[in-house]
Amino acid sequence: MSQKNPVPGTGGERYIPYEERTGKESVVYFTRDLSAEGLRRIYERINGNMTGKVAIKLHTGEQHGPNIIPRPWVESLIKTDLPEASIVETNTYYEGDRYTTEQHRETLKVNGWTFCPVDIMDEEGTTALPVKGGKWFDEMYMGKNILNYDSLFVLTHFKGHTQGGFGGSNKNIGIGCADGRIGKAMIHTTPGSDDMWDIAGEEFMERMTESAKAVVDHFGEHISFVNVLRNMSVSCDCEGTAAAPVVTPNIGILASRDILAIDQASVDLVYALKDEDHKDLVERMESRHGLRQLTYMKELHMGNDRYHLIDIDNGDKEITLEEAVKDVVPFEG
Repeated sequence: MSQKNPVPGTGGERYIPYEERTGKESVVYFTRDLSAEGLRRIYERINGNMTGKVAIKLHTGEQHGPNIIPRPWVESLIKTDLPEASIVETNTYYEGDRYTTEQHRETLKVNGWTFCPVDIMDEEGTTALPVKGGKWFDEMYMGKNILNYDSLFVLTHFKGHTQGGFGGSNKNIGIGCADGRIGKAMIHTTPGSDDMWDIAGEEFMERMTESAKAVVDHFGEHISFVNVLRNMSVSCDCEGTAAAPVVTPNIGILASRDILAIDQASVDLVYALKDEDHKDLVERMESRHGLRQLTYMKELHMGNDRYHLIDIDNGDKEITLEEAVKDVVPFEG
């Protein structure tokens, strides 16, 4: 994939330490319990706004993808806490196992996502959601069926990303709700270009974030986020079995009602690891100018980059990043 020059002055390659940030603070919950029970317990902290018909935006992965959120965890959560919910996805922009609806449904079967409804939202067309305050878009094209839901639970496998530097909640909905032909092309490709991936660097982060803002604004108070910091390859789950080997240690699970706070906390926890444990993932974030996702979310008033990190394993005690990762075990593949 080609890399355009970054937009000057926006600093997507520079990590901003917590003490340099300003503004209000949100709440981010944390557990080290990487299990079905851990996922269920942390979901309970942010589920109060999940009302009406609930969609779960989940990256269900390419066929046999090794790093996606374990299917039994999601099945347990849905059967216990969200029995009427549907997983939602859209078709991919690239040709592969999820390019057409038919291919996508076969991949869902292969990966075991058969225990609840899975709505491929662009199967029957698109809808345009407004982008408020964007500099690239006035509207973004989403899978039409996004309009059928009252609430959105964004369940994200946090990891690296070839184009975005990292994939958190912002990427999960910014790319993952945009339809596979129009919306994703708007984010990835300059009109008329022969290179479908020619938009990169800071411009790509901003386009993706404006798409995510359209989703966040659409659901208003009825959207919540969980990031699972496990099996964090520098590659996205869209690379399937071709993903780079995992070398970053597992950290835990985060939950928040603030999309910026949860992605910022996820990045902060990676940076809080020892240098030898985070160097590959940090290099991926910085070399792609992926940290622009965070500063642009703040510019678009999507949330706060300061937060209280609440440890639900120890009586809801507020903890530091260093305390959260002090017992992390180096990854052994």
